[in-house]
Amino acid sequence: MQPWDREFAGRIDEHTFRSELLSGNPLGDPAERPLWVYTPPGYDRDDDRRYPSVYVIQGLTGQIDMWRNRAAFRSNYLELIDDLFAGEQAPPAIVVFVDAWTSLGGSQFLNSPGTGRYHDYLCEELVPFVDERYRTDPRPEKRGIQGKSSGGYGAFVTPMLRPDLFGALASHAGDALFEACYLADFRRSVRVLRDEYGGSFDRFWEDFRSRPAFAKESDGHLLNDWCMAACYSAEDDGSVTLPYDVHTGRLVDEVWERWLVWDPVRMVPRYAEAIRSLVAIYIDAGRKDEWFLDNGAVAVSKELQDLGVSHFIELFDAGHMSIEYRYPKSLAYLCEALDKT
Repeated sequence: MQPWDREFAGRIDEHTFRSELLSGNPLGDPAERPLWVYTPPGYDRDDDRRYPSVYVIQGLTGQIDMWRNRAAFRSNYLELIDDLFAGEQAPPAIVVFVDAWTSLGGSQFLNSPGTGRYHDYLCEELVPFVDERYRTDPRPEKRGIQGKSSGGYGAFVTPMLRPDLFGALASHAGDALFEACYLADFRRSVRVLRDEYGGSFDRFWEDFRSRPAFAKESDGHLLNDWCMAACYSAEDDGSVTLPYDVHTGRLVDEVWERWLVWDPVRMVPRYAEAIRSLVAIYIDAGRKDEWFLDNGAVAVSKELQDLGVSHFIELFDAGHMSIEYRYPKSLAYLCEALDKT
């Protein structure tokens, strides 16, 4: 691989999108967001051809410019996509990179009074914007979505909620089986809140924002607890209700149940009709995932099996981080399925 930027066979257009739906969001986060659109080789030579599209969404704390980051001796995902299509290893598609960052770290790509209307932002604003400006095939069976971690979560739930827009999905280590990926950290958070912050998340956020982020080992699970609560159990006034007592760690059952409603493992049976309408479902996770999202992948797969829904699942030898090399595999899987319909 080359160590610096190189000329692409396809093209990346960088837009700034002004969102009406994110304007005045409860966190005061920017309503103007970057949006990148990759068009494959040959797009500009054939004015009549229409293409499938795949939307790519990011995990917690992700922001769009991170797609240009590279690990040592590895290509970044933009380069991997271009190599995939330039080498004709998959049918061509338009690939759309979405920014849904929030000052809490993320949005889970849901509508919430605690973060903003990020589900509607994706579905009601970005999809029409792309379809109007690019030669996409706008049918749902020609549109997919892909993500990892919280992005993998969003990739799974978005087609369940909007099968009229998305007909295929790829979830890499997506948040699922909430008792496996979230619950174990609650006890750690309670201990740190007690010993360092007087039981107060406000004091945690004041400290977190006064110094380099993630300088403390506990930053990750405290931020995650609060951000997920802002997505899954915020109140109508925007206040955040946690699923545990910050002083004792005891679960607040009725709040925890509000979280479980959004667990893909529990959602699949409720959205069986939407799931059955999809043309492709790709799931994978590392066998050593630090948040045990491999367990979640298997649990979601079992629910799909019970519905008789065909899907791809693979556990591979890795953890949660630095698995960008997996993304072209799922993108090719989606492109093959979208091309056939």
